Amino acid sequence: MAQTIENRLADLGITLPTPAAPAANYVPFVRTGSLLFVSGQIPMGDNGIEHIGKLGADYDVAKGQEAARLCAINILAQAKAALGDLEAIGQLVKLTAFVNSTGDFGDQPKVVNGASDFLVEVLGDRGKHSRSAVGVAALPFGVAVEIEAIFEIA
Repeated sequence: MAQTIENRLADLGITLPTPAAPAANYVPFVRTGSLLFVSGQIPMGDNGIEHIGKLGADYDVAKGQEAARLCAINILAQAKAALGDLEAIGQLVKLTAFVNSTGDFGDQPKVVNGASDFLVEVLGDRGKHSRSAVGVAALPFGVAVEIEAIFEIA
């Protein structure tokens, strides 16, 4: 019998957090037809916002990958809130990632690998996705990374 997503998370020592409430006038996810759109998730940890900094100044690629991985954990928490069961995920279709970075920093894709690699590890083939990794001058609360996701529902 194939291992479930929840079992893979447990094997990694990860308990999904309670999903964060929106910080403004939007919803954390929208389900329409067979698609689930998860709003941008920031690196929110057990003690609040983590990974405040700019890639290329305050953060290196490894620290940025940690921030991206935490964003991915929060994406899964929102997906579970929306679907009730992560096994309802048919496919991760797309990630769009925003990396708070200096003008001369060009390793945004390497940073976002922190999220992509984690999601493939947890979701298996259902986690293989298309992606954009965009450098930006600033992000809300000064966080290093923000990531949104689109899932196909099984």
